[in-house]
Amino acid sequence: MTRKQPPLLSQFPYHFEAQTRWDDNDIYGHLNNTVHYRLFDTAVNSFLVQNNVLDFRNSEHVYLVIETGCTYFAELAYPDPLIVGVGIAHLGNSSVRYHTALFKKGGKSPDEVVAAAAGHFVHVNVNKENRQPVSIDTASRDIFSKIMINQSS
Repeated sequence: MTRKQPPLLSQFPYHFEAQTRWDDNDIYGHLNNTVHYRLFDTAVNSFLVQNNVLDFRNSEHVYLVIETGCTYFAELAYPDPLIVGVGIAHLGNSSVRYHTALFKKGGKSPDEVVAAAAGHFVHVNVNKENRQPVSIDTASRDIFSKIMINQSS
């Protein structure tokens, strides 16, 4: 089996800066795998909140995670500053498939920064009360279209 190549920072239209924390490291001295998922979740939801796509306190709908995955290419550890790259690979009627990646922040050009981990994250837009899927509205689709990427990224 051929190992997937890590993506570049330049392949992601949305960048979220994050700081690792003291307790993110595990017994092996690197970020525990669960931290990667937490950072993906935080970056995606920050994009939604910053762009008024999600108001989790007052909206009649919310986005629930139905699938995640991650491939690890290099170790990260506290005190590394990070950039989480986010792009949308597929926009369905009620679902969004994000491609995500973690990068060690540095002074290099985005075309030179290689991911330490790359993942995917799938949200479904649901009614907050009954948890049934709801179509994504036109205004949200317009926002999502700004960070669409090629699926091979």
